[in-house]
Amino acid sequence: MESRFSSLSLSETTHQSVQNSAPKSSPSSSVSRLWRPAAQRNMKNQWSRLNSLRQEWVSSSSTARSYATSIVNAYLSQRYMKDMELGVLSDMPDIQEKACRKLLKQQVLHHDKLVSSYKDMVATVVNMINTSTSLRCFFKGGTNSPLIQFSNSSEDTNDNGDGGGIPVFTFWSISSFEKSASELVQMFKLELYLKRLLVIEFLSLRSKEDPIIKRLCWSDEIYQGEFNNLSRCDLDCRDASESTPPKLYARISDTPMQPNCQPDSDILQVYLTAWLTDINIDKNRVVDIFSEVGEEMHVNFVS
Repeated sequence: MESRFSSLSLSETTHQSVQNSAPKSSPSSSVSRLWRPAAQRNMKNQWSRLNSLRQEWVSSSSTARSYATSIVNAYLSQRYMKDMELGVLSDMPDIQEKACRKLLKQQVLHHDKLVSSYKDMVATVVNMINTSTSLRCFFKGGTNSPLIQFSNSSEDTNDNGDGGGIPVFTFWSISSFEKSASELVQMFKLELYLKRLLVIEFLSLRSKEDPIIKRLCWSDEIYQGEFNNLSRCDLDCRDASESTPPKLYARISDTPMQPNCQPDSDILQVYLTAWLTDINIDKNRVVDIFSEVGEEMHVNFVS
């Protein structure tokens, strides 16, 4: 990826970054002594939180895929019920209709569980964003104050919360940590965008005999409060003019579906595979980011 470090060593790269980004004036030694320990504690806490959140994502995504698979299986069983060989069960009255009704109930039940898991995924990304913007360490009440606050803003307009650009640990400044956090969060934001498209497709699966299932559009809210959460991720869908973003379709299938057409088993398998692979998340790069950050702050983040 373009965001990878160059052939320079990590120490050399980060040291150059600090030199290039540091302001001309540096805080006094007394201020630095007060600021750095607090900044180090905050940095470790926030990156530990990011590490926990990426693990939460993996768990919620896996659970959601399980429910999506159940929805797909129930849908396909209903769709092809009339063509199934039922053997000795074929003599039972209304056996196909009864089986379809039961499958539909299962499909609707898994709908609710899929939405719940997707909601957890949205919450995880929102928390990632909040955490990634809370890396700075401010003096509450001005630089002469002994009180420290962790946030993305300060009461003192002269305090940038970065200790004047000095290294927090050895080489990396606050801005260096923020850059890595931003790269990490961006991958999960893009993947959430794609996952939302797939959720809409799974929730809209219905056979001709099942009018209960509603065909969702991209501009529909999947759960109450979803749009407010997505807007915090800069992923607002309310102004969408099309049912689904065609560019996202192009990434998971060479044959986009028409709005009112139901996908066949091959396309659904592509959807499930796309969900499993986390197309927009470079897993190797995620490991590298936590490894680089952990090396700088002498913390071993468990993958």
